[in-house]
Amino acid sequence: MFTKILIANRGEIACRVIATARKMGIATVAVYSDADKDARHVKLADEAVRIGAAPSRESYLLADKIIEAAKQTGAQAIHPGYGFLSENEAFAKRCEEEGIAFIGPKAHSIAAMGDKIASKKLANAANVNTIPGYNDPISGPEAAVEIAKGIGYPVMIKASAGGGGKGLRVAFNDKEAFEGFASCQNEARNSFGDDRIFIEKFVQEPRHIEIQVLGDSHGNVIYLNERECSIQRRHQKVIEEAPSPFISDATRKAMGEQAVALAKAVQYQSAGTVEFVVGKDQDFYFLEMNTRLQVEHPVTECITGLDLVEQMIRVAAGEKLAIAQNQVKRDGWAMECRINAEDPFRNFLPSTGRLVRFNPPEQTMWQADTEHLYGVRVDTGVYEGGEIPMFYDSMIAKLIVHGKDRSDAIAKMREALNGFVIRGISSNIPFQAALLAHPKFQSGDFNTGFIAEHYAHGFNASDVPHSDPDFLVALAAHMNRRYRARASTISGQMRGHELVVDANYTVVVLGAQGHNQHFDAQVSDFEFDSRKSVVTLNGKRYEFQSHSAMRELRLQGTCNGQAFTVQVERGTPKNPLALRITHNGTQIDALVLSPKGAQLHQLMPYKAPADMSKFLLSPMPGLLVDVTVQPGQKVQAGEKLAVIEAMKMENILFATQDGVVSKVSAGKGDSLAVDDVIVEFQ
Repeated sequence: MFTKILIANRGEIACRVIATARKMGIATVAVYSDADKDARHVKLADEAVRIGAAPSRESYLLADKIIEAAKQTGAQAIHPGYGFLSENEAFAKRCEEEGIAFIGPKAHSIAAMGDKIASKKLANAANVNTIPGYNDPISGPEAAVEIAKGIGYPVMIKASAGGGGKGLRVAFNDKEAFEGFASCQNEARNSFGDDRIFIEKFVQEPRHIEIQVLGDSHGNVIYLNERECSIQRRHQKVIEEAPSPFISDATRKAMGEQAVALAKAVQYQSAGTVEFVVGKDQDFYFLEMNTRLQVEHPVTECITGLDLVEQMIRVAAGEKLAIAQNQVKRDGWAMECRINAEDPFRNFLPSTGRLVRFNPPEQTMWQADTEHLYGVRVDTGVYEGGEIPMFYDSMIAKLIVHGKDRSDAIAKMREALNGFVIRGISSNIPFQAALLAHPKFQSGDFNTGFIAEHYAHGFNASDVPHSDPDFLVALAAHMNRRYRARASTISGQMRGHELVVDANYTVVVLGAQGHNQHFDAQVSDFEFDSRKSVVTLNGKRYEFQSHSAMRELRLQGTCNGQAFTVQVERGTPKNPLALRITHNGTQIDALVLSPKGAQLHQLMPYKAPADMSKFLLSPMPGLLVDVTVQPGQKVQAGEKLAVIEAMKMENILFATQDGVVSKVSAGKGDSLAVDDVIVEFQ
């Protein structure tokens, strides 16, 4: 067994590998860019080596620097994690030539499966079901349009070396095929250094289900059940679960056997994943094989009780698999939510900056621990006070739960999301909460088009219906009563003018454009020491008790005997006197006033925001890759104006109306902050 390994990655996956290495008694070496010098993985590792500047092409993609770091520190093996060099055939081969073990498959397996065109041909030869399409590289966008017409729309345009949603577009017409080809080629060239593109038929209403395989150097290959990954946005997974609520035991077995046959055909040694698209009649087709550890591997660890990182290390060290196919377990139900630094209320644009608060829910399961299951686990590479850089992926944490069945897993996940405190940047937690509450998700009736279908016009607060909206209003009244009671105990109050706490309140729930709602609430039976009160609202009685301190954002307690976890914040960006209550993805901003105060508040005029329609503003922090207009140019609604790149994704900004450009305020290569002016119109 190795005594020291180097992790050629960053973020949560680097921390994940360190956890298993520590359990196995193996020393670890971290590598880091300038942007990551204070990152969590650097602090956790036994040693750390700087390998370059912030952009990944100047650091984490530099094979020479990583090999040099391994030699310099005496690391006998390198774990690549996922992304970066994890599926780079040349890097795996270089490690072998340098006498450093690559904790992953052999270079020839990566070569065979890492190229989507070659892998599809190989799958056909191995009698694995494949999707019809054009499997050779395409010369240009005009050829792409002709090929797409021949296959029949809709088609999927994919980069041969793509992955993680990069270099992938779905086209429903000639225009989308033409533009999609160019975007895919640009993203693939920038992310992978390989701009070959191919096209295949897009299977409508598909499920994305993948089989985890594990092989050793002695010819043994097993499959570790499946993962359901159909909940996707822009072809990137949002929620994953194991097992799938859709497939039968017979389909599971057939898919597993095909995955094993494919792995054996390329002499696969390590953990890998064979991805399938599954139709509504459980007909399935091979998509691709990921020759690395997957982001969603924890759900498989929960239901099988296997540490997949440990298995990878043991295989790389030459050991045989410890279990046979008939010993693979499938216990309970696991689910994972990807917590991303993005704003769901602004079309999921990246959100970077300092993590002012980062307080995950209480963990009862831990990385590398396969004994303490049926609970909550958080995999992350960030910490409170740390910086979220613009150079890397938007995922900052993975929230994993393990329940006795699917409904138990959903309930655990909803409660865990309620207790996940993130401030300073935006996160997609409200969106995750909305997905978990959706009736079709809860019934297991969904496919890869679920988000596009149900959130076709974006995501907003009204997409998160609460089972009892009055609960949030009543809780605001309860918390205000606690704040008032504490204020009444402050010493030095003028005699005869002490603060007197009333029992009657009006809760003003602040709405968009000044459309507020008013609720009369009575707070009785208040006990300061036991933190109890009874709130009467709309004829309903809410008996609250909570021992959480008022300074805490996460409030845990009971309402009418039922446990709850909510987040309560004093002061909002728009109103420092408001209370912000967040529960099950629903958020309200409320002023708790005396009845007279509420009457006066109604007289306050609404101040409309300034008209910014004559400006193209940067919707996020990022790098301005291109500006396609000039002063004096006439533009039409829908015309491309600029391209911004952030967190490895290209975002195209379009004109929302016809107009004439009066000034271009930013140039190609500029770093932009949110709301920086790019273009002004007459």
